[in-house]
Amino acid sequence: MADQQTAPMNGAPPDPGTPTIVELKKVNKSFGDKQVLFDIDLSVHSGEVVVVLGPSGSGKSTMCRTINRLEAINSGEIRVDGQLLPEEGKALAQLRAEVGMVFQSFNLFAHKSALENVTLGPMKVRKMSKSKAEEKGMALLRRVGVEDQAHKLPAQLSGGQQQRVAIARALAMDPKVLLFDEPTSALDPEMVNEVLDVMTDLVRAGMTMIVVTHEMGFARRAADRVVFMSDGRIVEQNDPDSFFDHPHTARAKDFLSKLLTH
Repeated sequence: MADQQTAPMNGAPPDPGTPTIVELKKVNKSFGDKQVLFDIDLSVHSGEVVVVLGPSGSGKSTMCRTINRLEAINSGEIRVDGQLLPEEGKALAQLRAEVGMVFQSFNLFAHKSALENVTLGPMKVRKMSKSKAEEKGMALLRRVGVEDQAHKLPAQLSGGQQQRVAIARALAMDPKVLLFDEPTSALDPEMVNEVLDVMTDLVRAGMTMIVVTHEMGFARRAADRVVFMSDGRIVEQNDPDSFFDHPHTARAKDFLSKLLTH
């Protein structure tokens, strides 16, 4: 598909010297007899924000979860910062530390405080001392606006606060890329913006991000590139203004027309 190769960032292609942080080549994935990803090719460069859009069941979340092998692939290659994604073991754990993930359902440890959730990874994986990890953890909780909740358990926090703790936890590992899998879809409407504001701050700070979302305003405002998926394939990708104002494919036009009429 001709559209699949167009990948401008805000109207301009990435600088040739910008390193590729995530690369998927001919990635296929099936659940039993049902194939859900078909020959996915995608490159994400350092500092780039790629927002993945598409109807439910299009394969967006599955693609996102293959990047740190939460879902194993059937064929193809995935590289993170030039390294082939290992299949298992210590090498996979080390590479996963480079890929932060923020989930739809927060996935915080229920029996640990907000601060403990944030410090666990740096202490276990990076072997950071407890005092250093706590100092860093408090700074990150401050950055996402929940430092006053540091000693509360997840159940004592609102959904928006929990998701901001989850973002701080992902940042604590100093990842090379952050993956967001529908980070606002489990939130009450009034909590969505507090999470999107934190994500927008990360965009401004130059974080490399792949964001699966239904938040069209965020996609238009924050993305360097919009990737549109349908039926397990990347159908179209372009800078946000071009995608939203002049979609190339009938599938994207249909998707956008349904959004705009509701």
